[in-house]
Amino acid sequence: MSDKVSVFAPASIGNVSVGFDVLGLAVKPIEGVLLGDIVSVESAPCNELTVIGNFANKLPAKKEDNIVWQCLALFNEKLKTSRHAVTAVKLILDKKMPVGSGLGSSACSVVATLHALNAFYEKRVQQPIFSDETLLKMMGQMEASISGSLHYDNVAPCFLGGLQLMVSDENIITRRLPDFDDCYFIMAYPGIEVSTKAAREVLPTHYSRADLIQYGQNLATFVDACYRQDKQQAFAVLTDVVAEPYRKQLLPNYLQSKRYLMAQGALAVGISGSGPTLFCVSDNKAQAEQFAQWLSENYLQKAADEAGEGFVHICQVERQGSSILNEDK
Repeated sequence: MSDKVSVFAPASIGNVSVGFDVLGLAVKPIEGVLLGDIVSVESAPCNELTVIGNFANKLPAKKEDNIVWQCLALFNEKLKTSRHAVTAVKLILDKKMPVGSGLGSSACSVVATLHALNAFYEKRVQQPIFSDETLLKMMGQMEASISGSLHYDNVAPCFLGGLQLMVSDENIITRRLPDFDDCYFIMAYPGIEVSTKAAREVLPTHYSRADLIQYGQNLATFVDACYRQDKQQAFAVLTDVVAEPYRKQLLPNYLQSKRYLMAQGALAVGISGSGPTLFCVSDNKAQAEQFAQWLSENYLQKAADEAGEGFVHICQVERQGSSILNEDK
């Protein structure tokens, strides 16, 4: 019997405009395609890594520079510390998520790898290895090594699903918020790359008191509206005063697209994570389809679209998070 385990980790919207570094939402395309990464683990004579998928050529050529390989090193270190036996494995990364897309690309790889490794060892020894809390902390540690700062707004929803609020308790880390199940999130990736590190470097080191007050009010209002299921109130305050004013110049046609979509009745428009992906919210499927068509024609970069590297997906909330796939997939 094969000991192979494959895990899929979904895309996510970091920040969700109103909650810089403290809000994240996992999403899935309604047409059923997998928007995210798959990592497979199976026993092997020695540790090895194979990278496949549409965006494999965007990753470092040396395995030591690949985040999946670094996740393996961290996981093995934790195994030894916990007095678990370590075995050699073959890792296969199916890179379906574009790098530097603002959809949690690195988080997908990190979550899929650590979840898959944990499931692989649990299958071998028929007992629990690491708790979800321990895995989440490891995921945050790996994300911090990439972006330069510790934040869970992509890894938490990617791993746990739904709309996640990061809390100031290092043991709890995140709480799930109620979301809106009749909303569609139109995700438009234009086909250009914006690194998280570069996108953070354009942000100011200090903010005005007025900005801080508005940020706090908007975030608190959004959380309150989620619990009261007040959709209009929730999306009315989905305004980014922390990052969008400084990052919008990094995204070609973003402002023009936002103005058009809001004028056409979108509930909200924002930058997904650090960009360049734009997300647009609608509670009407026909309208969502119209927005998707418009974004395909007006937001995707022509060269990337012709190369098949840009895309638009109509999504809803992915509530499960990362999941173990059947072995034949």
